[in-house]
Amino acid sequence: MEYFYAPPEKITSQRVRIEGDEFTHLTRVMRKRVGDELIVVDGNGMAYEARIAEITRAAAVCSIAAIFPHLHESERQLTLAVALLHHGANFDFLIEKCTELGVSRITPLLCERTVRCQAKVERWRKVAVAAMKQSGRCLLPAIESPRRFRTFVESLPPTTLRILLHQTAETPLREIADTQGAHSVCACIGPEGGFSDEEVAFAVQAGFRIALLGPRRLRSETAAIAAAALLIA
Repeated sequence: MEYFYAPPEKITSQRVRIEGDEFTHLTRVMRKRVGDELIVVDGNGMAYEARIAEITRAAAVCSIAAIFPHLHESERQLTLAVALLHHGANFDFLIEKCTELGVSRITPLLCERTVRCQAKVERWRKVAVAAMKQSGRCLLPAIESPRRFRTFVESLPPTTLRILLHQTAETPLREIADTQGAHSVCACIGPEGGFSDEEVAFAVQAGFRIALLGPRRLRSETAAIAAAALLIA
C-alpha cells in the first residue's frame, strides 16, 4: 500500500484527515477513491493502516483499521551534523538518503571552512517528508536551521555518544559503531575543506571520539550517507 503523511493534529483514535499537498497527491496523482486502503504516517513515530471513507473538495477522511507504533524505525537515535555544502542539490540528496536510512535529526553546521551558501530548510523538510514515505518510515527527521559548530557541540546532551569524522583519525568508525548501549549518537561531518585543527581540538575537549571512515577521501555528502549506514545498521 502507498504511504501518505498527515500531521498528528489531523489524526484521532478513529479517523485520519489528509489535506494540502498530500491530498492533491492522493487524488490527482495516485487517483485514490473511496474504499481504497493506504498507510498514513504522522512523522511522530506512528503508522496507521486506513481506508478512505470520504473525499471532499479539500480533504480525504480515512477510517483507521490498525495502528503500528515505530514502524520500520531503529532503536538508535542518530543525529547527523553536517557542514553546509556549496551546491544545494548535494544537500538535498544528503537529506533524502539519510532520511531513508533512518536518521533522526539533521543539523546543518557553520564551520570555519564552510562556503557561504543559502540554507533551504523548508525545502529540505519537504524532501524529508517524501523520503520518509518512500522508505516506509513513520518518524520524520528533525531538519534544523544552520548552527555554528561550537554552539551545536555545547548543546549536546551528556549521554550522547559523540563522533567526529576526520581523515587523520586512527580509530575506524566501524569499531565505534558497535558500541553497546549507545542509543543516542551524534556524528559530525565537516565541510569540503574539512574541520580546522582548532575545531577538532575543541571537539576532543567536549568528549568527541575522532573516527576514520575509510582510506579514501570522500565528499561530505558521501561521508554523511556512509556514516549513517554504519551507525544505524
